[in-house]
Amino acid sequence: MIDNASIESLKNSIDIVDVIGNYLELKKAGANYKANCPFHGEKTPSFVVSPTKQIYHCFGCGAGGDSIKFVMEMEKLSYPEAIEKLASMYNFSLRYTKGSSDYSDAKRVLENIQTWYVKNLDQNHTAQRYLVERGISASSIEKFGIGYVPSGMQVMQFLDRTMLPKPQAAEAGVIAQGERGEYYARLVERITFPIYSPAGSIVGFGGRTITNHPAKYINSPQTKLFNKSRLLYGYNLAKESIYSKKQIIVCEGYLDVVMFHQAGFGSAVATLGTALTTEHLPLLRKGEPKVILAYDGDNAGVAAALKASIMLSQAGFDGGVVLFPDGQDPADLIAKGQSESVAKLLRESKPLIPFVIEKTIESYDLSNPRAKEAAFGQTKQFLDGLSPIIKDAYIPLAATQLGISAALFGQQTQASRAKESFTQQKDDIAQLGILKTVLEKPDLIGSVLDVIDIEMFGYYAPLFSAILNGAKEDPRLMRILIDESIQVMSEEELEQFLRTFLIRHYDRELKRIVADQHIPFAKKSFLIRKIKTDIIPRLKRGELVAYDKDLFS
Repeated sequence: MIDNASIESLKNSIDIVDVIGNYLELKKAGANYKANCPFHGEKTPSFVVSPTKQIYHCFGCGAGGDSIKFVMEMEKLSYPEAIEKLASMYNFSLRYTKGSSDYSDAKRVLENIQTWYVKNLDQNHTAQRYLVERGISASSIEKFGIGYVPSGMQVMQFLDRTMLPKPQAAEAGVIAQGERGEYYARLVERITFPIYSPAGSIVGFGGRTITNHPAKYINSPQTKLFNKSRLLYGYNLAKESIYSKKQIIVCEGYLDVVMFHQAGFGSAVATLGTALTTEHLPLLRKGEPKVILAYDGDNAGVAAALKASIMLSQAGFDGGVVLFPDGQDPADLIAKGQSESVAKLLRESKPLIPFVIEKTIESYDLSNPRAKEAAFGQTKQFLDGLSPIIKDAYIPLAATQLGISAALFGQQTQASRAKESFTQQKDDIAQLGILKTVLEKPDLIGSVLDVIDIEMFGYYAPLFSAILNGAKEDPRLMRILIDESIQVMSEEELEQFLRTFLIRHYDRELKRIVADQHIPFAKKSFLIRKIKTDIIPRLKRGELVAYDKDLFS
């Protein structure tokens, strides 16, 4: 049971604006702060936070309370769990009248295992050599607490030796439990990057393989302490610099952050193997810094920068984009002693809104009137999401790049309809899903080519050819990558889509064969029977039947 005096001490040490600011984007409104209420849908903010009274209240739905009540409601926790969650967030040590808690035990596991990981790095020459080759100094290794996880057996022996409870180690994400109840270690044979809450409490790990495992980087699983969508790697070390310089550099990987800091760019942070999302915005908003997106200049980096720039611009952030050239990342350039070049790139970052306008328009062929109409529609849709004053300031730039009159942006044009008119054909979501999947998971291209022929993609066949030819900057492929309505499939989902795709193809093929007067009767009968009684039934039973081009030519 948590000691009451300890609870009061926790309440006195936290600020409700800071607590709620971890979940919501708060905006100053006189002596208070306002936001859209998270407990009921609303467009006009009626959720008010009072820093003097340390309470919140929604004038729309009536919700209200203190920091603990807010965390209870947001995280769906009991009162003791909410207290422990807050204590964990703010690195506060609770006192218990009896026993302890899962939170405190999980935190103890993480702190002890981190100390052990650091010691293991000193004993693994392969891991040390990798870090040296990447240009990471000994002081950076110490500053970021970089460590190493040995074999799974050694992890389990360490837990036994130090009497750290396995259920709580599983709660912390250090180990996991199999279907038969047996425990096994996570992140084995990986260099580790400890991940901390903004207040400096360890909550999880990122791990980089040094044994050529297919998954180069993996993170701790989602736990009570670890939510990767609300965390930024290195923020605990960067926040002082972020507040003083009014700038935050958001990059893509752990090593980028380490090398940025090593070169003196102390406001660098990174997302945890995921795209920048709206859940990150409250953390990015703290201190009201300018947000610089420092991403790789490859296809995926440009797509990620575009999505993030749209989101940040429409959320009212100021900032810019830096795309590192020639397939290099920030860590590579800094390791080569080109810190001044990196500083120059950061100084000359492309502002967010012009970047979005430029990248959106250049993905269309403006010599095609329908494509130009679509480019206008998508650009207008983006500008309509900005504040009226900001929108008005950027209409001339968009009009100039499109080669149209600025007056068109003032008309009541249905942007979505203009975008849809780009093609006379209805997009086949299954085909686009296959294309996006092989774009992001190129190791699955072979599985697709094993059962289909590129020409079967019809209208989309040139796109598949572009993927095979490595045309990464093809604007048609860029549009597929940034379109969130097109989903990337798992291997199992891909097989299902391929079966559906083949069934639809053979249905069309059947109609073509029946209507074709030039096919000899005997061959026509054979093909119809083959499709109806053999191929389609096998596909419907779940078998992937490879397409035989010679049979149907």
